[in-house]
Amino acid sequence: MAHNPDPPPPASEKTFPPGPGATFAAQAQPEFKQVHADVERRDRLTSPVELLWDLVFVFAITQVTTLLLHHLSWAGFGRSMLVLSLVWWAWSAFVWATNAHDAESPALRAALLLALPLIFVVGLTIPLAFGSDSILFATTYAGVRFIHLALYADASRRGQASRHAITGFAATVAFGMGLLIIGSFLSEWVRLTLWTMAAAIDYAGPAWLTRERLRALQRVAVAHFAERYGLFVIICLGESIVEIGVGANGRPITAALLAAVIGGVVITVGLWWTYFDRFAATATDRLHDHQEPVLAAADGYSYLHLVLVAGIIVFAVGMRLAIQHAGEPLDDAARLALTGGIALYLAGHAAFRLRIVRSLSYENLVAAGAVLVLFALSGDLPAWSVAAAVSVVMAALCARETSREPTPEAGIALTFTSPSRSE
Repeated sequence: MAHNPDPPPPASEKTFPPGPGATFAAQAQPEFKQVHADVERRDRLTSPVELLWDLVFVFAITQVTTLLLHHLSWAGFGRSMLVLSLVWWAWSAFVWATNAHDAESPALRAALLLALPLIFVVGLTIPLAFGSDSILFATTYAGVRFIHLALYADASRRGQASRHAITGFAATVAFGMGLLIIGSFLSEWVRLTLWTMAAAIDYAGPAWLTRERLRALQRVAVAHFAERYGLFVIICLGESIVEIGVGANGRPITAALLAAVIGGVVITVGLWWTYFDRFAATATDRLHDHQEPVLAAADGYSYLHLVLVAGIIVFAVGMRLAIQHAGEPLDDAARLALTGGIALYLAGHAAFRLRIVRSLSYENLVAAGAVLVLFALSGDLPAWSVAAAVSVVMAALCARETSREPTPEAGIALTFTSPSRSE
């Protein structure tokens, strides 16, 4: 009797690589090499060498915070955010490259350990990156980015990433790094212009210029990917705690100081709560099941998380100044950093939610609006009361999110359709 083969699975059914805990969300790509099941990458977690790598970025984030603290103006904000965008993009780029490698890959370990001292030097030069240390900043940063490309090329050689996609954004990286190095030799305003162009081109490469290629970049090890970005949020929240402590250090412990410190800690807990209490796990689940995980991950994590990170850093600066002047009214710049940083974080979180689960968190937007109203109305209030008021807003937001039904669609669900593809 002829044996009838099993019918193929329905077209709508998603299939994933075998193995316990395997959560690679990807489309089959012809150029990926066929590898035996026992050596196929599984959905891994962060390796120890990646945690060591993160420690260097703790220092870099501290340096960005210090840069903004010492230049708290619109011009200083622009320079600080430009440096932050470069630091963030270097870290994020390595997340993608390491995600395409096995956790114990010798190439991964060698690349991270080689780039580690370079990114530390980048951090050292941040305070004078737009001055006397510009050349050292630009050249060491470019070195980090080229090591990242080499790591990706190795992943491509092993059949774990698309050479076609890597070639596309490698061109924008090389061009952007060229502008960065050239600008470091020129006058301040020309340098600032070229560096802004370099960052814009580097960011535009994966997002727009080579987006179609990006779809086929690699298989996304979802648990590892989401965990890495969550860890960076923790790094930034840790920086806010440090700034609270540094601001209070050496000052008499008064009622105003205690109120400001407690308010700052409550706000930081609120930021943690909005990210990790429920939605971090929901976002991971949705990315796991997404039909275009590479694009969703790039948009939601690589791009929109920069807004969250920037908001936390700006808040940390404002909170430190609030503690240093706990019993006095804050000037407009410090007050805007405190309230505007929170509003920026909440807006970024709402955008992240919208991209990943197609749900608009109106609570986040209302809370962001509320803290901006506080900025407008609190010009004559002492700093501790501003911090206390913001902490009340954050506590109310957390209480609202905790009390509602734990469904990822809570909020205003939005549906987007495409004639050729649905996400």
